[in-house]
Amino acid sequence: MEDLPSSATESGGSAVIRVLSYNVRSLRDDTEALARVIRACAPDVVLVQEAPRFFRWRKAAARLAESTGLVYVTGGAPAAGPMILASLRARVIRTQDILLPRTPGLHQRGFATAVLGFGGTRLSVLSAHLSLRADERVAQADLLLRHLDALGEEHRVAGGDLNDAPGGRAFDRVAGALQDAWATEPWGGESTSPASGPRKRIDAVFASPGVQVLGAGVPLDLPGVLRTDLASATDHLPVLAALRVPA
Repeated sequence: MEDLPSSATESGGSAVIRVLSYNVRSLRDDTEALARVIRACAPDVVLVQEAPRFFRWRKAAARLAESTGLVYVTGGAPAAGPMILASLRARVIRTQDILLPRTPGLHQRGFATAVLGFGGTRLSVLSAHLSLRADERVAQADLLLRHLDALGEEHRVAGGDLNDAPGGRAFDRVAGALQDAWATEPWGGESTSPASGPRKRIDAVFASPGVQVLGAGVPLDLPGVLRTDLASATDHLPVLAALRVPA
């Protein structure tokens, strides 16, 4: 399997960035394996789902950032689980955590959002974890697109655990407006859940039409990472995408 392109800022100001979407299951599994996986992916942006959001969540988020060489941008408890981490290469322009309408008896859901700068580019990013219930999930897919547009940047990236696969109403709602990165330029593995024996592609990275997808998928042959690390880090496999964002 060929490597994904490395991060780069090009002469005209365009930027190649690596975006990782990862459900970390509240850091309840092997956090050392998780850190190895994230570091080996060499991401510029990590769109986290199920980040720590209860007792001492800030300390847990800070430990994850420190162990992976990244910095906390936004999210966690204020977004009901989604979180954004980034490398020092990113310029944080603004952030917003959004709580979604809650259905009685179901979990509170939210989005972590930010506008980040790389080289001569600006990029809206959003991390999401959609509902387990189909009707609520479709409504949240519409809100995902609305809030991503509301960030106001031409170039946009969203990622997360959709709890829905291609062909499902929520997944197809997002993929109808944005590029499904794996379908656009497949690389690595496809299925993301469960990590120990993946059968479904319910985690994805999406990009607006002006962003060039250079490759995206589950990173299966990372340097210094064993397949057992991927299985023990959390209950989902990560999705890594390399994207070229125009200046």
